Amino acid sequence: MWLVLHVFTNSVSEFILLGLSRNSYINAVLFNVFLCLYLSTLVSNGLIVTLIHMDSRLHTPMYFFLSVLSMLDMSYVTTTVPQMLVHLICQKKTISYVGCVAQMYIFLVLGITEGWLFSVMAYDRYVAICHPLRYKVIMTPWLCGAMVVFCGLWGISCSLVYTVFTMRLPYCGPNEINHFFCEVPAVLKLACADTSFNDQVDFILGFILLLVPLSFILASYVCIFATILKIRSTQGRLKAFSTCASHITVVTMFCGPAMFMYMNPGANASPERDKKLALFYNVISAFLNPIIYSLRNKDVKRAFLKLTGWGRASE
Repeated sequence: MWLVLHVFTNSVSEFILLGLSRNSYINAVLFNVFLCLYLSTLVSNGLIVTLIHMDSRLHTPMYFFLSVLSMLDMSYVTTTVPQMLVHLICQKKTISYVGCVAQMYIFLVLGITEGWLFSVMAYDRYVAICHPLRYKVIMTPWLCGAMVVFCGLWGISCSLVYTVFTMRLPYCGPNEINHFFCEVPAVLKLACADTSFNDQVDFILGFILLLVPLSFILASYVCIFATILKIRSTQGRLKAFSTCASHITVVTMFCGPAMFMYMNPGANASPERDKKLALFYNVISAFLNPIIYSLRNKDVKRAFLKLTGWGRASE
């Protein structure tokens, strides 16, 4: 009801997404690049979900969380990239007011859920390395499911706050968003009202949604590294470090750019910088995540060889 009333009270019924470039040649090149990235992201993440589902040896908490991450990544890029691809090759680059609200909300739900999932994955590594004998007792299927549900509910509720506070403002023109999708900082620049309160809300939410889970992750890894340093064998240390390296890399790629985007005041934001940051934590990270997690992962490689039949041929 709130959304319907707001559509009628706003003079703007649709927005124009300016995208990444206005040069038709550059747009054609970008279309091919991002189409390849998008399809590769869907295939690689879909493959990881399939391998984890089909191989019983991967039915562990760590791989359960990894499969959830892969599904989030596939959904995350699908929220923005298909529309961006259409706008790269079409003259009409508009999105309706309702469509903009929906895209903003779904993007935030998936992003916030993923950010908190990283803290859950760090806790899983903490229990596995610091309390290996109690790992199966602590990380029960019920607890794993409950933690994922918590991440999802937290994402749904916080995204609603973000979206309502952004779209409650009057938008009376211009209607050109200097971005390739409806992201909060870019949309706020078009508001026909003072956005200082929104900047404060964004900063507070950014602190809760980014720095709090990062604090959990940091605390987990302080304990993990303290435990690893007590391991006497060099091989044991390297094995323990390798199980954490992938997670640390992925967290850095996702949370670093997101912090710059959502914890900077609107007046200090650069549209071109924001677009590059958004590409990195939305498109690039989703593309690289399965590569990073599977590149040095023997279990995933073994499951892939088993699925394709190549593993039997090499035996």
